[in-house]
Amino acid sequence: MRLAISVVFSSIAGYFLGADQFSLLNIFLLAAGGYAMVGASNAYNQIIERDLDKKMNRTKNRPIPAGRFTVNQSFAIASFLTVLGLILLFIINPKTALFGAISIFIYVSIYTPLKTKTPLSVFVGAFPGAIPFMLGWVAATGEFSIEAGTLFMIQFFWQFPHFWALGWWLYDDYKKGGFFMLPTGKRDTSTALQIVLYTIWTLIVTLIPVTGLTGKLELSYIGAALVLLLGLVMLYHAVQLYQKRTEKAAKKLMLASVSYITLIQIVYVADKFISEWV
Repeated sequence: MRLAISVVFSSIAGYFLGADQFSLLNIFLLAAGGYAMVGASNAYNQIIERDLDKKMNRTKNRPIPAGRFTVNQSFAIASFLTVLGLILLFIINPKTALFGAISIFIYVSIYTPLKTKTPLSVFVGAFPGAIPFMLGWVAATGEFSIEAGTLFMIQFFWQFPHFWALGWWLYDDYKKGGFFMLPTGKRDTSTALQIVLYTIWTLIVTLIPVTGLTGKLELSYIGAALVLLLGLVMLYHAVQLYQKRTEKAAKKLMLASVSYITLIQIVYVADKFISEWV
């Protein structure tokens, strides 16, 4: 549920950034459709990984390995949520439904099977994971433009330090399931360095709108200063992980990354409306 809510929050933030006038109906459709699509993705994922989920502490109590749902029941639920989500997003506009369909296809058909094959799965998974923020803009405008592309890139780069921190923190548990989440496959210097570098890239990308090069997606100097401050906090935790290389440091970075993406989205939206009022 926490994952689904965060996805919906990102989508709604993107919608507020893109919309000149707000439609409560479209906001509801976006929230409900996005929630359904996340639920469908998770259900398909748990069907595919049901045997691996039994091996890990963090997943052994999921509905299928715990015996609360059968595979057939889960597939029926996943299929229903897929159809429902696509219909709700299509009512907003066809492009929103298209990106929703692309997201669930990549997540289920490419990312999920690759998780036990190669660390590149995180790169593949970053594509569907980056769609929600951008999806809100597409829902509001009906267009994929430089603004939507910028929102996509923000959430795309953010996912690398986020998921690598998670992979570092839960390394032993992921290893039981045979998942390759870290770029080198190990909790080593190279992985820690890449986490720092991608955190820096994330920080840079979030500041691009202040340059005025991203169309209608703008960021004031004050907004940019707040985004920079939040980025430096996340970078601090990334550097701490590089220096200490402990599970505790990785957990702190993971939690900091969750706070970061939520807070910068709030800053972006607040900055837009404050700038319009001023």
